[in-house]
Amino acid sequence: MKTDATIAVVPGDPAGIGYEITAKALAELQADGGLNGCRAVVYAHERLFREACARFAPGLEMDPVVTYGREAQPERICVRDAGIDIRDFRAGVLDAECARCAHSALMMSAADVKSGYADGICTGPIHKGAMRMAGISEIGHTEMLASAFGVRDPMTLFITRELRIFFYTRHLSLRQAIDALNVHDLVAFGQRMDVQTRRLGISKPRFALAALNPHASDGGQFGSEEAEILIPAARMMRDLGIDITDPIGADSVFAQAAQGWYDAVLSLYHDQGHIAAKTYDFERTISATLGLPCLRTSVDHGTAMDIAWKGRAQHVSMKTAIQALLRYL
Repeated sequence: MKTDATIAVVPGDPAGIGYEITAKALAELQADGGLNGCRAVVYAHERLFREACARFAPGLEMDPVVTYGREAQPERICVRDAGIDIRDFRAGVLDAECARCAHSALMMSAADVKSGYADGICTGPIHKGAMRMAGISEIGHTEMLASAFGVRDPMTLFITRELRIFFYTRHLSLRQAIDALNVHDLVAFGQRMDVQTRRLGISKPRFALAALNPHASDGGQFGSEEAEILIPAARMMRDLGIDITDPIGADSVFAQAAQGWYDAVLSLYHDQGHIAAKTYDFERTISATLGLPCLRTSVDHGTAMDIAWKGRAQHVSMKTAIQALLRYL
């Protein structure tokens, strides 16, 4: 954990709840010293973000100008304008200009990481439909940052309290996810998973492999993937020095990891890990992107346009995402 760092906080789409939850989260962290001596630069539409602060977090103290590094005092917060003019702002309404503003803010934060001005990025929610309206080809944060940093295949890690979940596949149909299983790619994924977990400060990570079939196929009664793919892949990983189990039934493995048996679970497909994390603690489930030049954390919920700018948005996930970024820097 760094105590003298600058974090980039990117609230997301101005029309959604991102500005409200960012203001609330930063106000609480600032009030109780939760920034751990670090500084935060908010990348947003400056006028709208200051309006959100006035309405939803009037106690938040922000510096009048953007400061970086040694020029900025610990626990201070400032806002850097994204440089996009939103001429007809309407809360809760999909808008291409709002999407462009969110995209510009994210690209500016990535540029500041490259320049050494920021040490990590925390993101609020964006709307994929709005990104399509804006004609932006990469409609997700992960894809945008991968493009900005020139990284081909970053990794997604879910963090829910002490439960950590890696995803071998995410945005594939269940049929496609099963077809994507093969020994070679699983072993390669396990090697990357081991490297990235160590970079988070876990020196000797212990991994659990989630099974695909009920009861890990129960000796072949419910499928052959465990015997033909998962067990051989796990054995090869162990031969490479990776501490990973043979496949464990998905109805048990996440509960075991939450109890501290393992440092992370390798989930095979989207819903397998998402359901476990969000059932365990929906509001405190956050996403981390690994394999970039910096750590990126994010809320794992959407823009909630129906309650945007109404003072009703829950900011626990945003606060947790910022805390996770500070913890793992």
